[in-house]
Amino acid sequence: MSTDTHLSGAEKPPMDPNTSEATKRQLELAIGQGDAYHKAVEYMVGTIAKGGGMQKKGDYLIGYAVEDAEGMYSFDEGELTWNNPKEENQHLEIVVCDGSDGRFIPGVSVAATLVTPSGEELGPHDQVLVWHPMIYHYARNWILPEDGEYVLRVHVDPPTFMRHDEVNGRRFTEPVDVEFTGVKIERGAEPVTPPAQ
Repeated sequence: MSTDTHLSGAEKPPMDPNTSEATKRQLELAIGQGDAYHKAVEYMVGTIAKGGGMQKKGDYLIGYAVEDAEGMYSFDEGELTWNNPKEENQHLEIVVCDGSDGRFIPGVSVAATLVTPSGEELGPHDQVLVWHPMIYHYARNWILPEDGEYVLRVHVDPPTFMRHDEVNGRRFTEPVDVEFTGVKIERGAEPVTPPAQ
């Protein structure tokens, strides 16, 4: 996966440095943020995860990584609760980035569908925003019936947040669907016991 994928095709979404909100330097700083995020994505896919990929579609750059199912905190009624995988045996991570500057996009609705090697369709399931010490992403633990090569379909709905800039704010208005084939999955789980407080 190349970190400069987002630098080609800077017109979609727009990257105009001559607006009421943007200058050349500001857009360079945005690209710097995207570059830093993509270094983290490459590290995640190449060192931590069992595999991943990325492709550009519309205004977006969408990627995935697969790992063993893992424990995560949920925050319910003002308290953190640790949730280890029970039957879950795969952790699917999705990243959604700006197709021009490469920055992570929060607040989008992400759903994923996996098709097993034997043709069973699982999902779609919502992928929720997850805080991680290194990289924000959308994720979910899954229960998968077999190892092998899957098809991954990702659907992204546009965010509802406000957008600055009368020119550059014209982005993220259409839903998008991407498909990844040959997604190699080897099931597993990695429960963790958090330290006592």
